[in-house]
Amino acid sequence: MNTTRWLVLAVAAGALVAALVGCSGKYEGFTLPPGDAARGQAAFVAFRCYDCHRVSGVELLVGEEPDQVIVELGGKVARVRTYDDLVTAIINPSHRLAQGYSTSLVAQDGKSRMTVYNDAMTVAQLIDLVTFLQGHYELRVPEPTTYPHYYMP
Repeated sequence: MNTTRWLVLAVAAGALVAALVGCSGKYEGFTLPPGDAARGQAAFVAFRCYDCHRVSGVELLVGEEPDQVIVELGGKVARVRTYDDLVTAIINPSHRLAQGYSTSLVAQDGKSRMTVYNDAMTVAQLIDLVTFLQGHYELRVPEPTTYPHYYMP
């Protein structure tokens, strides 16, 4: 091989290594600009989210449907609810159905019963709503697992 060909291969290999190293970083998800929790609570009320949801630690209006399934939001959870989780739940509610409820209560024809507000909610309202909700989740520290102690002579 001539020197030019080696040089081209070396540059290509270096570019490939640099690209791979750049791609190997930890995925951080996405973040929204800072929101306002008070405006988020106002959006929660304006979109009548309280018809189907309660937020831990927040006194809100109660929906008019007495037989409606109420999905609890906030409170102590086993894993952190990120922007990704909350935004996805709002803009694509069928992505993951609420756990701990009968599927027939939270879904109809395989899709979430939650109204999709993508054509009615502004991005600012989404940001504020996520800020409001995120502030009401508390990470539950799991109890340590105890194992029997066996005497080993």
